[in-house]
Amino acid sequence: MRPTDSLLLALRAITAHRLRSFLTLLGIAVGIAAVILLTSIGEGIHRFVLAEFTQFGTNLLNIAPGKVKTSGPAPTGIPSSVRPLTLDDARTLARLPHITGMTGVVWGNTEIKANGRLRRSIVYGESADMPKVYRMKLSSGQFLPKDESENARAFVVLGAKLKTELFGPESALGARVTIGNYQFRVIGVMEPKGQFLGIDLDDSAYIPTARAQELFNRDGLMTIDLAYEEGVPASRIAALVTSTLKARHGREDFTITTQEDMLRTLSNILDVLTMAVGALGSISLLVGGVGIVTIMTIAVTERTSEIGLLVALGAPRRTILMLFLGEAVALSALGGLVGLVIGIGLAQLIHLLLPALPVHTPIAFVLIAEAIAMAIGLLAGVLPARRAARLDPVEALRAE
Repeated sequence: MRPTDSLLLALRAITAHRLRSFLTLLGIAVGIAAVILLTSIGEGIHRFVLAEFTQFGTNLLNIAPGKVKTSGPAPTGIPSSVRPLTLDDARTLARLPHITGMTGVVWGNTEIKANGRLRRSIVYGESADMPKVYRMKLSSGQFLPKDESENARAFVVLGAKLKTELFGPESALGARVTIGNYQFRVIGVMEPKGQFLGIDLDDSAYIPTARAQELFNRDGLMTIDLAYEEGVPASRIAALVTSTLKARHGREDFTITTQEDMLRTLSNILDVLTMAVGALGSISLLVGGVGIVTIMTIAVTERTSEIGLLVALGAPRRTILMLFLGEAVALSALGGLVGLVIGIGLAQLIHLLLPALPVHTPIAFVLIAEAIAMAIGLLAGVLPARRAARLDPVEALRAE
């Protein structure tokens, strides 16, 4: 039997029982739609989170006081203390090879008064290189000057939202602002940056690090962030920072986190999340596979005499096997296509109704989903097809 004849027979068998065939492929369609919808949301969240972290650049290295990982026996009876990171540490690291920017960071939440208005916002103590390190830009004025820590002037740069809340449409440059109990002069306003993991970066103020230490009564820095040249391995920069700080502190009492490591860890976690939600949707595919087994078993019973006639006319058992397998695969493939249309359509509809929810459907997911649908049809059709191929032609011809 020619392949075209086999295909025509499979399609005629499907169209002969339209309602039954529709209900069968609907089971596969629902499963594929669920997989596509859930993985689209998972992949969208994946890309959204990574975009949030990479908006500040990928060549970043963060140093925090205290060692996260420890080894060896714990000392008994002897209290240990962590040496804080200082502005001198930060300035030393800024002079290392391949470093393009450095900022020593201290932050806290406090009241900000200006223009007869009062607002509580986050205040960041930053170094002059902060815009270079985090890829942030000014909309007016200038950023904090490179003052020595001992002589840091009382300047402040306002986030776009904070400036609007305090001064409205008027220019804020040169105005006096009270932060906590200290007076600052506005020298710049940042361009809107949006939110980062729920933190509104536009509702913030930026002052010199030394002034922030005084404001929040801190001896050391919370973190030191370094930007380094493109193409330089993060491991090399981390090794330089480690050796420099160990020489200054006498031991490794700090933790280094590279943007590269963080993004790799995040990506792995989000990949597992995407696969997990896809697996949940795949449960519907198993139900669809059971439906195909049931329908194909019924089809073999109903078409016993037809099978006997085909065998009597000389059709090899392999042809009978392929005929029923082709019918099962065709059902699942059609169901897969319907499911793809439904899944992608629902994903785009959700994105239109909820623009804040990130949704993305990679073409690879579409191809894999359709391949899975066809594979399920193939596996589900094996047992009924083998049963059909093994029927005795004489007994089959006697069947009614």
